[in-house]
Amino acid sequence: METLSAEEKAAQDWINETFKPGLSREEAIARYEDWSGNYDEMLGQGRYRGPEILAVEAARMVPEDRRKQMRILDVAAGTGLVGRELLKRGFTNLDALEPVEGMMKVLKERGIYSLKYQEFIGLGENTVPKDTYDLVVICGSIGDNLVPIKGIDDMIQFTKPGGLVIIASDLSCCNSADSDLKKLESYVDQLEEKGVWRKEEKKMMPNFYFGEEGLYLIYRVL
Repeated sequence: METLSAEEKAAQDWINETFKPGLSREEAIARYEDWSGNYDEMLGQGRYRGPEILAVEAARMVPEDRRKQMRILDVAAGTGLVGRELLKRGFTNLDALEPVEGMMKVLKERGIYSLKYQEFIGLGENTVPKDTYDLVVICGSIGDNLVPIKGIDDMIQFTKPGGLVIIASDLSCCNSADSDLKKLESYVDQLEEKGVWRKEEKKMMPNFYFGEEGLYLIYRVL
């Protein structure tokens, strides 16, 4: 990984504080609200390539002539960075789920998404209809602060049988057996053992987040 500039290091430190274990949901929401005003600026200039790489992977999995028909839900959509990259690659039928009001405001201004759900997942309180989406994606947001790993169950329910779920996560937290990423890998394996879905691909990709690698999981719902 290349050495970070002072500006990049300050941005990374601020972001890492937002994902720090032990924050209450209210504390995490407050940080995301503060972040919404300069989210794109802080993650720009190639610092956060996760959305772009996720969109490339989605395009690789879906033939070009099917992309306009694919109904897609972007979970924890933030300001719509993933949606912007998907749109560039011919995916036009996009909906978003984002719990933070400030992020949702920016997302709406982008005009990328049709339906917009301002709610959490993993709490059993969703209004998103089941068996609706051909593709459900989440990029860099799995963790206890806002999107608990149990939220994956909701993502599967939103997906049509035979549809795809793409989960992308950075590896910067992968430093102990108790890390969110370790829990994620264990949980998705358990779901596969139960016959809920089938793994299509698991791969590491470079330059996901501030030069760190990212983990990409692609599953087909059964």
